[in-house]
Amino acid sequence: MNAGTGDGDELFVDGSDRGRTDRVKAGRGAVTGGGTVMFSDATGGGSGPASAVPAPAPAPGHRPGIAGARAASVPRARPTPHPGPDGVPAKPRKARKAGQWAKVAQRIVPEDLQPEVLRVELTELGDAFRAYQRRPEPDLAALAELHDRKAAAFARWADATGDETLREEADRAAAAAGTTREMHTNRLGVPVGPDGPVVERLLTRGQGVHARKVLEHLRIASPLPGAEARLTVLMLTLRAARAGIGNVTGQDLGGWLQGDAERVLQELVDVGWLLLPEDVTADDALTSRPEEPTQITVPTLIPTQPRPFFFGKVTRARLSGWAQKVVGDRKLRKKKAGAATRLLAVYTAAHSRPDGCLADVGEDAGLALDEVARFCGVRSDDVAGHVGLLVAAGWLAEEGTDTADGRLRGRLAERVLPLSGLL
Repeated sequence: MNAGTGDGDELFVDGSDRGRTDRVKAGRGAVTGGGTVMFSDATGGGSGPASAVPAPAPAPGHRPGIAGARAASVPRARPTPHPGPDGVPAKPRKARKAGQWAKVAQRIVPEDLQPEVLRVELTELGDAFRAYQRRPEPDLAALAELHDRKAAAFARWADATGDETLREEADRAAAAAGTTREMHTNRLGVPVGPDGPVVERLLTRGQGVHARKVLEHLRIASPLPGAEARLTVLMLTLRAARAGIGNVTGQDLGGWLQGDAERVLQELVDVGWLLLPEDVTADDALTSRPEEPTQITVPTLIPTQPRPFFFGKVTRARLSGWAQKVVGDRKLRKKKAGAATRLLAVYTAAHSRPDGCLADVGEDAGLALDEVARFCGVRSDDVAGHVGLLVAAGWLAEEGTDTADGRLRGRLAERVLPLSGLL
């Protein structure tokens, strides 16, 4: 469009389509306080009757020019979208244009699909899957729910249309939901139901496997036969499992062994299984405080030696914390449970299924008494007495617990389920 000045001290636009208004020609009365701006109201750039719009009065001291004329045509900056609840910047929602189809799983949802509630569900499901793909972190529980919704919706879609490929898609979605839940269970070590985790577990399934490897190593290779020494070896092994070096305090040792701590510690030093710093005695270790713990070394766990097991820093800390929770259980302390009873508590927790039932790997009929006795450092005939103490402390459920036929059968009490080894 061309702009120019009129004869009556007016600025006009002639509505022609010959070029952009790149400049304003100077003329008599051009864009002054007394002038009037004239625009063509004809559509499509044609000429027609003009309507006059009074020009706004300029600010004091303002000198009109090209910049002022151009400023009116500069578009506003777009606002920055705010992040959504999942941390991803939310895109401005646009209404679907006419002829733009909703999609789910690369399939178009017909606008005339009946019933209406099915069409809405399929449309929302497609949006939900696309929103999940924009999440910064995966959420397998949420993804499993989306697959469940997809399976149900596609099955109804197949019923409504008779399209068997939709039913096949529904079956694949149902299988994907099951696989996703299994992945979530393996990752967290918890069974997932419709209302979330059933029990909050301390160990994952993989960490439970590592725990049983450590216990089996202790059952076979303990340097001393007594229950007190075995308990100390277990706890110190978990402290030094990765580098052969760990820290221990007097509070730790006293909590594990009560009055036998100094004797047992010295015996482990004497047989060469444990090394203390040159200027530290067993008595010094018993007086060490958390701010200045005693560093211990287990030569058989030093990385330069053949090692019985391997796991990372997080797993080591988790296993050590798990064993400490078992050994330091409040009700076991209240019953003044000795080292053998506490070792039995550790063994039963590690060898239990998610529902708490005791079992060996690959078996359902409880635990072999001779293996339990060997791990705890007691005779097979003495296991029943320690089992009774665990029942009295609410560690094992009273119903169904027995030691008949050379097997220990039973299940963990409900309060102990978070410590299950998840066989």
